[in-house]
Amino acid sequence: MSKIKILPSNLEFLKQIKKNNNRDWFNAHKEQYLKEHENIVAFADKLLFEMNKHDVIENPSGKKSLHRIYRDTRFSKEKTPYKTNWSGGFQRATKKRRGGYYFHIESGNTFVAGGFWGPEPKDLKRIRDEFAYDAKPLRKILKSKNFVAVFGKLQGEQIKTTPKGFDANNPAIDLLRFKQFIVVKEFKDKDVLSENFAKQMSDTFKAMRPFLDYMTEVLTTDINGISVV
Repeated sequence: MSKIKILPSNLEFLKQIKKNNNRDWFNAHKEQYLKEHENIVAFADKLLFEMNKHDVIENPSGKKSLHRIYRDTRFSKEKTPYKTNWSGGFQRATKKRRGGYYFHIESGNTFVAGGFWGPEPKDLKRIRDEFAYDAKPLRKILKSKNFVAVFGKLQGEQIKTTPKGFDANNPAIDLLRFKQFIVVKEFKDKDVLSENFAKQMSDTFKAMRPFLDYMTEVLTTDINGISVV
């Protein structure tokens, strides 16, 4: 497993799809796709192995973590039939571990991300209530040297106004405007093709843990700190 890595051909095949994003070309090159996909599955298994060293992951296998290359065009403005990246996601196990991990592999556009993409209304309200009450613990995490060095800053969709039911003068108004809570790190192609890339990705996910664990504590307790799970 130690020698499993992303191959140049894995990235090159994606470039070819981008140039020939149609069913006739893809069907004519289906065997090549299956060969490239087989290596991506092996890489995902290696990544899952690394992830389980520092977190408990719900996914039973690397293959189960991968997203299909076939694009769902029903609700998308992008109508080409195939994605031009390899991607997948890991879910933390049990209700006591909140937040998800995502990886995206594409020449010149490889990154990993984690956090909360679409919190349910009750979860978003609980998060905002906590920020409004005391945002210091989160700010300490976001300003830590390691967080800034790896991720830079908290990302995610925000509203421009004040959330309903909250004070525009609250010291945490900048955090209260977030609708998503995401952290991202990008990688260069030379990193992607290195033999230790799975560990680099896993280490990056591990660096998210203070943030994910804090958000987990918020989402698994009430405003008085009493467990709700």
